Amino acid sequence: MDEQQLIAAAQSGELPAFNQLVLKYQSLAFNVAYRIMGNADAAADVTQDSFLKAYKALGTFRGNSFKSWLLRIVTNTAYDYLRAAKRKPTSNLDDLLTNPEHTWRMVDSSESPGQHAERVELGRLLQWAIEQLPPDQRTVVVLSDVQGLSYDEIAETMDISLGTVKSRLSRARAKLRDYLQAKQELLPHRYRLEDVQSL
Repeated sequence: MDEQQLIAAAQSGELPAFNQLVLKYQSLAFNVAYRIMGNADAAADVTQDSFLKAYKALGTFRGNSFKSWLLRIVTNTAYDYLRAAKRKPTSNLDDLLTNPEHTWRMVDSSESPGQHAERVELGRLLQWAIEQLPPDQRTVVVLSDVQGLSYDEIAETMDISLGTVKSRLSRARAKLRDYLQAKQELLPHRYRLEDVQSL
């Protein structure tokens, strides 16, 4: 079945069809939630809640882009979690126990230990910088620069105008640049801006 057939079957109550849609989009949904939340456990919760909401609201889907419709649910759910976390801040003890060096997603057997350490540090710093952005700008950056969505897809996903997408993305990228420049000593040497005086 193609995606439209799966959606139609799921809308008529066929759970296996909806499960196929979940399998197709769960990685994308989790990645977006993770980049917004900055925490794997919270991202998993957001992803699960998003698919439950999508299933319950499937009757309201009107045949545009399912991916954009689903990502709108994911980003809105992530915003709800962020707002709730501001009201009731907590600490996850598991985060203190996990090894931040371990990553099964990006393993390159050809990289040296030094290159691996550099990549891990750069990834940490970029994630930290993304987390400093306001949620609306963070979401636009994640959808555009991490997930590769077009401006039109982002506008549909976030239910905002194309101009708003562009302005938020421009402001977010400027803030990221400023954050990273302020932490230049943590960047690998090849990513640092050269001293203007030496040119």
